[in-house]
Amino acid sequence: MKQMLENAKAAKREVANLTTEQKNAALNAMAQALLSQEAAILAANALDLEAAKEHISPVMLDRLRLTPARIAGMADGIRQAAALPDPVGQILECHIRDDGLRIEKVSVPMGVIAIIYESRPNVTSDAAALALKSGNVCVLRGGKEAFRSASAIVDALRQGLKQCGITENAVNLVQDTSRASATALMTANGYIDLLIPRGGAGLINACVRTATVPCIATGTGICHVYVEASADLNMALDIVENAKTSRPSVCNAEEVLLVDKAIAPTFLPMLYKRLVTDREQKVELRLDETAAVIIPGKSAGERDFDTEFLDYILAVKCVENVQEAVAHISVHSTGHSEAIVTRSAEAEQSFTAGVDSAAVYVNASTRFTDGGEFGLGCEMGISTQKLHARGPMGLRELTTYKYIIHGNGHVR
Repeated sequence: MKQMLENAKAAKREVANLTTEQKNAALNAMAQALLSQEAAILAANALDLEAAKEHISPVMLDRLRLTPARIAGMADGIRQAAALPDPVGQILECHIRDDGLRIEKVSVPMGVIAIIYESRPNVTSDAAALALKSGNVCVLRGGKEAFRSASAIVDALRQGLKQCGITENAVNLVQDTSRASATALMTANGYIDLLIPRGGAGLINACVRTATVPCIATGTGICHVYVEASADLNMALDIVENAKTSRPSVCNAEEVLLVDKAIAPTFLPMLYKRLVTDREQKVELRLDETAAVIIPGKSAGERDFDTEFLDYILAVKCVENVQEAVAHISVHSTGHSEAIVTRSAEAEQSFTAGVDSAAVYVNASTRFTDGGEFGLGCEMGISTQKLHARGPMGLRELTTYKYIIHGNGHVR
């Protein structure tokens, strides 16, 4: 670990000084290397899947699985990063004083970014691509379930870097997947300039509690959809189904449904038919007392409105109005993504003004909270905090800034 961190720190200046053309050429070579190494990556992934199948749920197993289409998607994500504007060297602000002293605020790379993540192999290539395009070195520490997959991916990415004459130490993979290696990254002062955890609440909370290096809290998503009294109910069904079932294992999936009591007797039976009766993969509904009188389901437990299920499970609560919906979200949300389905401009205004989350939707699914969907290319993670970055973290969020001051013999 110490040697890897020293290598990463030594590569920082070279990577920060790469031209846009050099970075783009390297990214395209990395994308091509992924495709050329598809067989090796799939073989490694098959070993990960076999080892994990007795230990993780089918939904989480799907997160771990790679296919030729998913590898092609990873390569496309790298190429998309290459096509985006370079975030480094941008003059963010410029002020010229009365005496002619020009003060510029200029974007610069963070330096060495460490990413601790769990069983999603695609994060390996996404993180490496965004780090390189933003002039940063990355140190990747994946979970044990995906280690073979991540190792094969990093081998391909480093091959692409080598082909372009760029140090392979721009992309590094920690070989130890124990807690000790994670703690080492969290406390690697002088080596790590920014730590980004991507995973469940346990990982993120551990990083926030333990890290002595700068850390951005990301990911945990107890996302809400509120169906307000004036909503188009068919639209609401489409949004709820998409937010819950299109990919339940990701952080922007819906975990809690709030329904206005005025429409609950009509809407909830429609919901039950859509999510339970008509689906092969049925959604387990966990209902508060009001909803349980209207449709079948399990009674919601004490923690069900504070749980990121990452599965085909949905907690359902009936509320009096938009004010109660906002109040519930303020207590139970993780600040990720919330949505309202409504035809009322007044309800929309109350909801968007009152909900303090990174992404607030009106008549749209929470599943859009994603760097690619927001036009940022692939993403490094979803920041649920307020300092430095919030929401999907793309290239700009992986830079900081410095002041460059131009004078002509100025003295104070």
